[in-house]
Amino acid sequence: MSSPLSLVLVAVPTVVLACQAGGWAARRLGQPPIIGEIAVGILLGPSLLGWLAPGVQHLLLPPSVLPYTSVLGNLALLVFLFLIGLELDLPSLRASRRAVASVAAGSILLPLALGTALALAMYPALAPPGVQRLPFVLFIGTALSITAFPVLARILTDRGLATTRLGTFALACAAADDAVAWCLLIAVTSLATAGPPLAALTALALASAFTAALAAARPIVKRLLERAARTSDDLVTVLLVAGLLLAAWATDRIGVHPAIGAFLAGAAVPRGVPAVERSAARLQAVLVPLLLPLFFVDIGLHTDLAALPAGQWGWAALILAVAVTGKWAGAAGAARLAGCDWRWSALVGALMNCRGITEIVVLGIGLELGVISTNLFTIMVLMAVVTTAATAPLLDRLTRGASDLTTPAAADDQVPVLPQRPGATR
Repeated sequence: MSSPLSLVLVAVPTVVLACQAGGWAARRLGQPPIIGEIAVGILLGPSLLGWLAPGVQHLLLPPSVLPYTSVLGNLALLVFLFLIGLELDLPSLRASRRAVASVAAGSILLPLALGTALALAMYPALAPPGVQRLPFVLFIGTALSITAFPVLARILTDRGLATTRLGTFALACAAADDAVAWCLLIAVTSLATAGPPLAALTALALASAFTAALAAARPIVKRLLERAARTSDDLVTVLLVAGLLLAAWATDRIGVHPAIGAFLAGAAVPRGVPAVERSAARLQAVLVPLLLPLFFVDIGLHTDLAALPAGQWGWAALILAVAVTGKWAGAAGAARLAGCDWRWSALVGALMNCRGITEIVVLGIGLELGVISTNLFTIMVLMAVVTTAATAPLLDRLTRGASDLTTPAAADDQVPVLPQRPGATR
């Protein structure tokens, strides 16, 4: 029998190279690489490889190696979520104009309302046995209100729109959306894991206190990192990784998923320390491309399109319709009410429908906690892939011939001036 190390030495390069090939293919098709990587993760699972050539799948990814690759993939996931938290510029959100707050609220509240209504109808047919109605309904509502800030940033950057009026506005809305969605997820995971209402409230209170403690510690952390930077960037990297892992451990002990602790740690790291930016770039360049594909394969092994009952494809279509409609109508409607013209509003609605890896992470948390079943997980992953893949083509179509949308944002503006519809007042 092969040793675990021997099996890992085959599984890791197989997965990493396959996901790199998928990312390259996605770029050739005008999609963000993450689409190809997620697709490869699904295809390496029972949806294709396990269905067509189970012997090959067993050779490359034997069941005995999966616990090890899962741990490595989840460690990379924690680093990735730490980097997402690090990218969120929360102070700038406090200075945002009313339109950003309105669009962010609209892109969360309407999908949340439609998602909870849909979840109430889904509960008897799709909820796992033993799951209470409230955490199931809230989780589905939260999952349908997600926008993937990092994937959206990559799409806008690839098209040269990240620093335009449209790009800076959409990214500000997505950042606010992400921040609120993670707060909702803290509440949902507390309900799902703590059991009785009093225990859930205790977990939520402890998570809130931990978040406040991280925010209060920012000045101390900044001095510590600045002192470490005078020694070496390696020490800064070690401190950042140790901090995110300890934060993940703390939220796990509280009763909230470790991924939330890693995200909160990133959001709490002080800005303006060059050594932190260099260390984050090293983590992004090394750990994420090498180990995060293992997380995608772990997701793919739980995604079996072939095993989805024929009667549940109707639910899949309904979930996709509610996801797209809620996000687009909520964001575009709020932008229109804020005084934006129709083209701008439609673009914002299309961009806020980008769900990407953030949605996949949230769904993975729900599956791990047992809030959603494997079949519902498969349906929701399919929804996330479709809505993310549609973002770039819609962006290209809606911006075609619109030179005003490529106007750079003013360097000193937190949020750009928006194009107004005729007769609108600010």
